[in-house]
Amino acid sequence: MAVQSSGEIRSYELAWGGRTLSVELGKYAGQANGACLVRYGDTVVLATAVLSSSARDGIDYFPLMVDFEERLYAAGKIKGSRFIKREGRPTDEAILAGRLIDRCIRPLFPDGMRNDVQVVVTTLSWDGENDSDILGIVGASLALSISDIPWSGPIGGIRIGRIAADDDSGRQEWVVNPTYAAREKSLLDLVVAGTGDRILMVEAGANEMSEDAMKEAMRFACKHLRPVTEFIANIQQECGKSKWQPPVVARSDDERRAEELAQTFLAREAIAVLKHGVKEQKEERIAVVRELGERLQAHLLEQGIPAEITPRAWKLVKPAIEAAVNTLILDAEYRIDGRALTAIRPLHAEVAALPRTHGSGFFKRGQTHVLSVVTLGAPGDEQVLDTMEYDVKKRYMHHYNFPPFSVGESRPMRGPGRREIGHGALAERALEPVLPTKEAFPYTIRVVSEVMSSNGSSSMGSTCGSTLALMDAGVPLTAPVAGIAMGLASDAAGRWKVLTDLQDLEDGHGGMDFKIAGTSRGITAVQMDTKTAGLTLEICDATFDQARDGRMEILATMATAIATPRTELSPYAPRVETIQINPDKIREIIGPGGKVINEIQDKCDVQIDIEQTGLVFITSTNADGMARARQWINDLTREVGVGEIFRGPVTRLLEFGAFVEVLPGRDGLVHVSQLAPWRVEKVTDVVNIGDVI
Repeated sequence: MAVQSSGEIRSYELAWGGRTLSVELGKYAGQANGACLVRYGDTVVLATAVLSSSARDGIDYFPLMVDFEERLYAAGKIKGSRFIKREGRPTDEAILAGRLIDRCIRPLFPDGMRNDVQVVVTTLSWDGENDSDILGIVGASLALSISDIPWSGPIGGIRIGRIAADDDSGRQEWVVNPTYAAREKSLLDLVVAGTGDRILMVEAGANEMSEDAMKEAMRFACKHLRPVTEFIANIQQECGKSKWQPPVVARSDDERRAEELAQTFLAREAIAVLKHGVKEQKEERIAVVRELGERLQAHLLEQGIPAEITPRAWKLVKPAIEAAVNTLILDAEYRIDGRALTAIRPLHAEVAALPRTHGSGFFKRGQTHVLSVVTLGAPGDEQVLDTMEYDVKKRYMHHYNFPPFSVGESRPMRGPGRREIGHGALAERALEPVLPTKEAFPYTIRVVSEVMSSNGSSSMGSTCGSTLALMDAGVPLTAPVAGIAMGLASDAAGRWKVLTDLQDLEDGHGGMDFKIAGTSRGITAVQMDTKTAGLTLEICDATFDQARDGRMEILATMATAIATPRTELSPYAPRVETIQINPDKIREIIGPGGKVINEIQDKCDVQIDIEQTGLVFITSTNADGMARARQWINDLTREVGVGEIFRGPVTRLLEFGAFVEVLPGRDGLVHVSQLAPWRVEKVTDVVNIGDVI
């Protein structure tokens, strides 16, 4: 670690992944509790962490906010909108990066913390090679570590790729923090956050990678995480602030006694009430929590606790139930719904659930029910991404909706939140490797997953439902994709058990939410976060193996509804035909000011999209109109050969001959000597304007 100091500004460097990771402290954001500038290549981010001065009253959660701010100036761009040039709502990519950081750092804050903490990562410079999301993880970890905010880091973040070697050996090499160009060739896009010994967050997209290869990738990531974690720890030791200690809240004798009585009562009763009969439905388990809370309140009243204090003990009930669930699994492999640790809840799959959509699928796993619907559109319906990093078109979109009725709640519906965007992106990533190429299937594809009921990993349910819907729509997937969420029971003694098909009360302290999607051949997407101090590689290995068995079972159920994609599209879906023309002829189709292409589209009821390569797409639900448009375009771009014969109207007359339209917009001259097999004195003796010859 190289160190430089100039007054209050301190700089540090670390050789990492073939490049230099540089951090600078004390230059910017001096009023934040912690701040740092992080640079990798010419990509630079500012990370700040701020703690509110007082705790929030009346909440039972930790109010952490993580914002990832993209600045278009970082990439030398001005917003494409004609009217709005300022950055507005975060892009989906920025929201996903913010969620990535949130999931890394959240488990390491102290239990019961109710002060607001805000972490803001701002991209100030972007070099087109190095992604700022990894720097965001590193920067957030460093800013929190050197601040006075209570947090039990540090951690690091890393991206791992799997790329073919430059030689002809066929070898594949692991790459640390691959550039954007390298990622396009990579078989894996893996992001891991942790200490090197323990893993706190995983996000991955893969091209049907085997479980063994994914385990190897995790080990490689951990190996190269350790230097970063040690780098941050050394900086913290040198210039970190003393951690703030929350003030002890004064409590009355009755309050202290109520808490002691409640803990004793719950330790005795929570396990007993869970073991009293199998509870298969979520409503039954909710009733158990409510009943136990009512019994606790009555018990405290019997012990002389004032009535105004007893409701405060309710906050201890759910954690006690979750701890009891954890204990029963570890001690006896007992799950409260009666399942074995590797068992999946009842499965159901169906297709063609809706009559007029282009494709639909309905997937059920226990009380998690997802309806996915496919819409096929013209190539011109692609989404244009105008972000700091990308200026491209996107032909496959997966959108996820989580209405409040899906969990029996009522609340305002104000559009998709961060969770919805994150779950949609995960399902999208899971399916991308099996989609056909644009050349093989030139449609724009939009999938919308509607969560009808949720109790455990609706994102993996949407992956399964969307596979069904895509195959029902006739999209030629190379293989069906299924997903499963894995849980964990663990304790401070180091005991642990992996759970297949996680649900409600099993997702408590000491647990994890480890989602794995893939085909029968391998993994296509991974997402993991945990409520522990981090997972060991041993736990990750067991999870990958156990998840594969669950994935195979789900795929088998899905195959009973539809085994392969339909060979015919829905009659309500548009048809797309492609024509390859000489790129020099594109202007003939477009015409001056778009006059010709607009005329074809209007008169033939079609949509026409043209690529610079000369590939022309004609989209329509009208077969006759498509045929007329195809002929029109063929005529416009056809190369006329010597000896061909045409019928066409006379358009102009001159003394030496007549001009005849042989193709739309293209005239040919018939010399006066060729108008008849005798001598013609005047052209008008044989033809006039409008005659077809």
